[in-house]
Amino acid sequence: MSNSIRCFVGLLAIAAMSLSFGATAMGQASAKIADTPKVTEPVQGSTSSTPTKSSEKSKKKKKKILPRGSIAAAPIPISSPAIGTGLVPVVGYIFPLSLKDKKSPPSVIGAAGLITNNGSRGLALIGQLFMKEDTYELTAGYVHGNLDYNIYGEGLLQGKKLGLEQTGDGYMVEFLRRIAWDFLAGPRFIDGHSFITVQKDQFPNFPIPPDVGLHTNLVAIGAKATRDTVPNRFYPVSGTKFSFTSDFFSEALGSKYTFQSYKTEFDKYWSLSQNQVLAYDAYLCATGGTPPFYGNCIYGSGNELRGYTAGQYFDRYMAATQLEYRLVLPMRFGLVAFGGVGGVRAGDTQLLQSDHFLPSIGAGVRFQISKKYHVNMRADYGQGVNGHTFGLGILEAF
Repeated sequence: MSNSIRCFVGLLAIAAMSLSFGATAMGQASAKIADTPKVTEPVQGSTSSTPTKSSEKSKKKKKKILPRGSIAAAPIPISSPAIGTGLVPVVGYIFPLSLKDKKSPPSVIGAAGLITNNGSRGLALIGQLFMKEDTYELTAGYVHGNLDYNIYGEGLLQGKKLGLEQTGDGYMVEFLRRIAWDFLAGPRFIDGHSFITVQKDQFPNFPIPPDVGLHTNLVAIGAKATRDTVPNRFYPVSGTKFSFTSDFFSEALGSKYTFQSYKTEFDKYWSLSQNQVLAYDAYLCATGGTPPFYGNCIYGSGNELRGYTAGQYFDRYMAATQLEYRLVLPMRFGLVAFGGVGGVRAGDTQLLQSDHFLPSIGAGVRFQISKKYHVNMRADYGQGVNGHTFGLGILEAF
């Protein structure tokens, strides 16, 4: 869920750039109206009249009361090889938590939906608060909906797939505090519930995962650490980003399964010239214990790597690294070229999975929807070992 929250905040910030209500107009509408000045007679014997205090006040500019924040709303188009093509409607409120705090980023509360052509539907409620001169960060989110997706076979079932529909809801709370060397670190809590069914007209001999037809609860406590030194989170041209997340699901907390999930990501950016950037991304994922199949590392999700459909590889261990060259062109357009290598390794008891070496290569087109903040809409074509993918979205891949 943390990736969903990160994407939502980015989408909401973009919506605010393009469709936020005019603060100036609202301020003018609520401006104080000055009193009408009184008419006074000149002093006898004087050749010219002296302005009174009331007339001086009338010459002062009207004070404007600006709103505290901005309301944002926009439909964001998406195209995913896993869940189809559709829209993510976004609405929210962006505001400073404290008017005296000039260092913290603006806080966000809002909602987002999901509508795609394969039947997937969803709703998310998100809040992200920055406090005390960017010393504390509180993030909370709730999601509800259904996702239609496929899982793929191995060996004799190569090329076969099983369509699943997963319905459920869940929430996450995360509280981070700034510590040494610009790191933020703190605890997190996850609670989710889901029910999985098989879609109609499926391959008859495809093995059914043990979680299908069962109501599943997943509850975890965990920790997260992050460090971000990029000057522009929408289009990084220098600096680094790092994150490490660990979640511990346990039956003692009410979870159906006991397992552990570890994810870490590192990004670095070099500015080659005013219009050229080289970006590097490294991603590691590992699970321990006995997770459900969807609790494993999912290759192809989160743009790790492009060229593979999420759901083709559910594995216990995963690693991916990639480089991307970004070029800004005139008329708001841009081009990218990317390539990377990665792989997955299955656990001893995993169903339908084995070890794979999975390289990727591809290219894409960019169009700036915000020149001020350099926010891009992206369209990427990626080629993997057994096929290709096309994705449409907002923000850079990493």
